Amino acid sequence: MDRWQAEAYQELVRVPVEPSAKDRTPLRLLSFRLLLVATVGGFASYGLLLPVVPLWAVTGGAGEVAAGATNSVFMLITVLTQLGMPWLLKRIDHRLAFGLGTVLIGLPTPLFVLSSDLWLLVGVSGLRGVGFGLLTVAGSALVAELVPAGQRGRAAGLYGLSVGLPNVLFLPAGVWLTQRIGFAPLFWIAGALPVVAAAAVLGMAQVRARATERSGTPAFPVALLPPWTVMTAAAVAAGGLVAFLPLAVAGSVAPAALMAYGASTVLGRWSAGQLGDRFDQRWVLVPSVVLTGLGVGLLAGAAWGVDPLALLGAIVFGVGFGAVQNITLVVMFERTESGPASTAWNVAYDAGNGLGSIGFGVLITLSGYPTTFAVAAVLMTLCIPLAAARGPHHN
Repeated sequence: MDRWQAEAYQELVRVPVEPSAKDRTPLRLLSFRLLLVATVGGFASYGLLLPVVPLWAVTGGAGEVAAGATNSVFMLITVLTQLGMPWLLKRIDHRLAFGLGTVLIGLPTPLFVLSSDLWLLVGVSGLRGVGFGLLTVAGSALVAELVPAGQRGRAAGLYGLSVGLPNVLFLPAGVWLTQRIGFAPLFWIAGALPVVAAAAVLGMAQVRARATERSGTPAFPVALLPPWTVMTAAAVAAGGLVAFLPLAVAGSVAPAALMAYGASTVLGRWSAGQLGDRFDQRWVLVPSVVLTGLGVGLLAGAAWGVDPLALLGAIVFGVGFGAVQNITLVVMFERTESGPASTAWNVAYDAGNGLGSIGFGVLITLSGYPTTFAVAAVLMTLCIPLAAARGPHHN
């Protein structure tokens, strides 16, 4: 056998090298793909009805405050449910909690058709809030449980797409569809989507809490405090931006800025997932916090009257906020069990958004729009040391 033949033979018999976990994509895993499908169905219902239920209440004669109470009750029950999730996930299969949540956000929805009376709307919204609390915490926890640790950043980024894209698409679609097909058909559609999507749970792998988690992991480990604080601060800024940017800048600029913010948030979350698995998560989190603060600072300039800064600020903030969402979730997974980590992250996101709407309103009343956005920028800047802080690794 001459040299050429020997080299050819070695090439034929060479055993292919399996890519490392960091080189693989989580989409290779069937259970993870099914999680994304079910998540899209659940969040499609959420996005469709978030602006529609208050509108339905107004058609029944409710005032603006009463109409807004439907979403307030929905989010309040969501957060209360989330707080109980560490206890629940220690005791039942994560798939069951996730599937039940997906069904609950859809199954009661057609009851909205019965009446636009406020008592009915609040009651149904409360039931859907229980479902949304189950869906959000169990879904995030499954991201950590269904993929290897080295792929969690990309998995969280893809999960973020399955959450974010339905919001971008269906939030404006809900109101538009009520004008085309009416409220009743929309309620049936929004009810059916998550119930059908919940069937994907049947093909997912079983996930139960580990013995160590069942025996004594606290509901909120102290190690989560730095990333939780960063996430809460960013969510406060986001809640204020969404609520008050249309009032802080010229009316012609605000819609484009909000649309850019939504799209750039999804992009930022996905991009951070790609980068976080290849580099230290902290080194991606620090510039993400800087971008978030810079974006709010640019919006403060827009509120002073420099309108072109509104679009730029919304994009920069969106990229930073999306990245902060992804990296803080993965860092929490590194520091404790998936149930407490997912609960802490989701409470930070939902409660932070609510606090942002209220807090910005109070500060704007006292000091005006530019100062309020500037204060939010300073708040984000103060979070940089927390973003850089090291913490114990659970996995």
